Amino acid sequence: MLGSKPRVHLYILPCASQQVSTMSDRGASNHSEMTDFILAGFRVCPELHILLFLLFLFVYAMILLGNVGMMAIIMTDPRLNTPMYFFLGNLSFIDLFYSSVIAPKAIINFWSESKSISFAGCVAQLFLFALFIVTEGFLLAAMAYDRFIAICNPLLYSVQMSTRLCTQLVAGSYFCGCISSVIQTSVTFTLSFCASRAVDHFYCDSRPLQRLSCSDLFIHRMISFSLSCIIILPTIIVIIVSYMYIVSTVLKIHSTEGRKKAFSTCSSHLGVVSVLYGAVFFMYLTPDRFPELSKVASLCYSLVTPMLNPLIYSLRNKDVQEALKKLLEKKNISL
Repeated sequence: MLGSKPRVHLYILPCASQQVSTMSDRGASNHSEMTDFILAGFRVCPELHILLFLLFLFVYAMILLGNVGMMAIIMTDPRLNTPMYFFLGNLSFIDLFYSSVIAPKAIINFWSESKSISFAGCVAQLFLFALFIVTEGFLLAAMAYDRFIAICNPLLYSVQMSTRLCTQLVAGSYFCGCISSVIQTSVTFTLSFCASRAVDHFYCDSRPLQRLSCSDLFIHRMISFSLSCIIILPTIIVIIVSYMYIVSTVLKIHSTEGRKKAFSTCSSHLGVVSVLYGAVFFMYLTPDRFPELSKVASLCYSLVTPMLNPLIYSLRNKDVQEALKKLLEKKNISL
């Protein structure tokens, strides 16, 4: 009996130590084993996948046509060589690229059975989308400031909104977008993903990826919320203050025609800001309790807004309409 006890202990301890080491190895390798993700997309019946495929394809085609057309018009017409259209051309460039980060993969996944995206592809998608969407937020603030100077200080407009300042504002927008994107991507992909490979979204975004993590999310959520506040609040304050001054100045204009002209140049910008910031606010500054509504909100600012921007600015802008007519006339003459 006394001789058998050590044997029992010798038999149990290796098994226990092997289980502990196996569990620790499994926990340590959770992150390294994640080589790809599955983009679950929309939870709809298979029959609706064809409808969604056609809808996404149509929207993306409109985005390409509208934004490439807008950039072509601005670059070819010398009359549009002004700060306002310089910002508008950059807005079209940003809309074109951040929608292209998402739309092609989403369209392919409607026909793909695996719906997978590589780990590196997911990192690149989150980084590029965050880069362009944050850059657009700062660019819209710069455009609001441009309208403020044009309406409130028209005599000093050409002096204050110099080529150098416009370039600095656009470069600063890209710089802020790059910094925030690096932080957001780094914080997201330092998490350990062990719950599942299925991302409940149609592209890689930080919130759906958080749901797959087994790490403590408190610090990550605080960083994400703080970053969202740092990005959204200053830009929205600049926009609101600029338009408060614009409205007060426009109301002092005695002629009805002058008021209409001033408001028409600002209404397009306000429409774009309302759609983008409304969707972003719902997506990133509200509790993550409604995944399907979050998909709809992200659809608004990732695809719907880039599609509407060229239409909004062209339909309500006589300069763009005249430049488009001139460009089409040149093509007809050449043909």
